[in-house]
Amino acid sequence: MLRLALTGGRGFLGWHVRVLARALGWSEPVLISGSDLLDAPTVAEQLDGVDRVLHLAGVNRGDARDVAAGNVELAAALGRALRLCAAPPGAVVFANSVQAGNGTPYGDAKAVAAATLAAARPDLLDVRLPNLYGEHGRPYYNSVVATFCRLLAEQRSPEVHEDRELSLVHVSDAAARLMGAPDGGPWDAAMPALRTGVRELADRLAGYADLYRGGEIPALTDRHAVRLFNTYRSHCFPASYPLSLTRRADLRGELVEAVKAHGGGQTFCSTSRPGVTRGEHFHLAKVERFCVLRGSAEIRLRRVGTDEVVRFPVGGDEPVVVDMPTMWAHNIVNTGPDELLTLFWTNEIFDPARPDTWTEPVELTAPEPAVVAA
Repeated sequence: MLRLALTGGRGFLGWHVRVLARALGWSEPVLISGSDLLDAPTVAEQLDGVDRVLHLAGVNRGDARDVAAGNVELAAALGRALRLCAAPPGAVVFANSVQAGNGTPYGDAKAVAAATLAAARPDLLDVRLPNLYGEHGRPYYNSVVATFCRLLAEQRSPEVHEDRELSLVHVSDAAARLMGAPDGGPWDAAMPALRTGVRELADRLAGYADLYRGGEIPALTDRHAVRLFNTYRSHCFPASYPLSLTRRADLRGELVEAVKAHGGGQTFCSTSRPGVTRGEHFHLAKVERFCVLRGSAEIRLRRVGTDEVVRFPVGGDEPVVVDMPTMWAHNIVNTGPDELLTLFWTNEIFDPARPDTWTEPVELTAPEPAVVAA
């Protein structure tokens, strides 16, 4: 269990670091904001004795002068604080970029920032990250993946202005590398990259969206397929849920296709007595679907690191499905007077050695008014 301190901990990469720390059972990281960095003595106190400092804060977009100055000044401010630490951190890690030193204002500023930090900590771990993608990325800012996913979630079409090759790494893998996370989960600190063209990426995501609008699960043939699909789903939630199912009936009875997956997975059913809650965990990569077949229930979800709870009332009389977004704690509660019958589906067969199931309560405090999705 390591104690982390993060600059930029509330950003895209920072949130994924905090979620992975939660999954590993590490303590909540110390978060250092850009305004905090203006006060070097106070930051030095915050850094005293921590095991690992991750410098994630940076300026990616904007005026070229602001981008250049912002990245250098943030590193210089952290360097001043590090020099004042009474008990220096065990390690300092810089989330650098593969663009460092490439002649652009951003790339050259990242190179200067690395040198600035190395002057304060000669043992600096300088990790050069490629293009990152993943759940809850900011469209038009973090990556083209986030932009394409948001457009498709809004039922618009991505436009490809320049078709070039991309090297994409999932943000959880980058988080694991920066944190020095141990092996044994769905992350990979070696940061295996997906190499794809921009147009190929747009077509792939559009194919996922076309199938998913009808409730179908696309073929998830490799770990990047799973993570791209989860990234797309993060932009659909909660506005696109629950997904309606078609009920077919004849003289024999009724039929509902609860799961139509182009690639397999595992399906199981459970019964729950009145008042019983199942779940209270989150997944980092696993795709999981809930479908109530009989009875009434409420599905509750909360994005890890936040307080707001999203609720979906569901019942067997009008079958719908809700797919759990990754990195959202979730449960299902039998709210009716009778036994609840629920079908569950996951995209992978359960492996007790690598369950990708991390305990986390949905309700952090006494229940309060929450978002109720229609």
